[in-house]
Amino acid sequence: MSKKSALAAILLAVISTSAFAKSTLTLYTSQPNEDAQMTVSAFEKAHPDIEVKWIRDGTTKLTARLQAELAAGGAAPDVLLIADSVTMESLKQQNLLAPYKSPQATRFDAQLYDKDGYYYGTKLITTGIAYHSKAPVKPTSWQDLLKPELKNMTTLPSPLYSGAAQIHQATLMNDPALGWQYYEKLKENGAMPQSGNGAVMSAIASGSKAYGVLVDYMAIREKAKGAPIEFVFPKEGVSIVTEPVAMMKNAKNPQAAKAFIDFVLSDEGQKLVLQQGYLPADANLPVPAGFPPRDSIKLMPFDAAKALAETEANKKRFADLFGNR
Repeated sequence: MSKKSALAAILLAVISTSAFAKSTLTLYTSQPNEDAQMTVSAFEKAHPDIEVKWIRDGTTKLTARLQAELAAGGAAPDVLLIADSVTMESLKQQNLLAPYKSPQATRFDAQLYDKDGYYYGTKLITTGIAYHSKAPVKPTSWQDLLKPELKNMTTLPSPLYSGAAQIHQATLMNDPALGWQYYEKLKENGAMPQSGNGAVMSAIASGSKAYGVLVDYMAIREKAKGAPIEFVFPKEGVSIVTEPVAMMKNAKNPQAAKAFIDFVLSDEGQKLVLQQGYLPADANLPVPAGFPPRDSIKLMPFDAAKALAETEANKKRFADLFGNR
């Protein structure tokens, strides 16, 4: 082979390798490991030119890690898929997120995403009432937990430890029929906080408490496994955690980040949410097994910016009322 032919062959090989080289997307997510792997695998299948490197941890730990990395001038993720909109709102206000107007957002209720495109809810994890199957009263309303015959029978997750409980408290604060007085009445009726939703579920399933404030999928999944637990979406409505997705302002691969956002909001991405057993954010899709019809689930309004501004005050009021539980 002549030198000219050999050089041409090398150049062709380099060009071919470059053409098929994968770009890298770095994802930080608080999804459970199995869900995160399903999400990443489905995205990589839809986008074979993108390789996802992902780190999974709780939202609070991921946020602390992110802040430390940024302070040190180190590497940061391209995209976040974390538990709640209040954390995303905080990152937005710190000017750490980049806006992106996803074309997929037109299919979603406006309260599920930031109007400027800084973050988008991907699913609905609601908080309602769980109760033991042998409980004396079958509740249908938040007010039922205040009935005298339920005294000392109720437990709830603490907003001092649970992000979903923080959002639930902030949501109820904006309802004039509930508000802070509702928590005061719960206290008067002997309601006892637990650290988080897992502890509430265990208390109900074991029978140590008959009623509890709990996220939907925990109770519904445990019932499917045979646990003596029921779940109801109260008639006044439920609070929601939306597991939002967002692109970092200094994303090294913004095009891949946009592709990831579009994917999790797409019909394919939302069907994956359904397959994982959660209520999709896309109202056109059905509900998971064990859930009531979607039109029977009323979502209470929520303002992430207002909730963020009032977080510390709400926590203090809760601690003053129930103690640091």
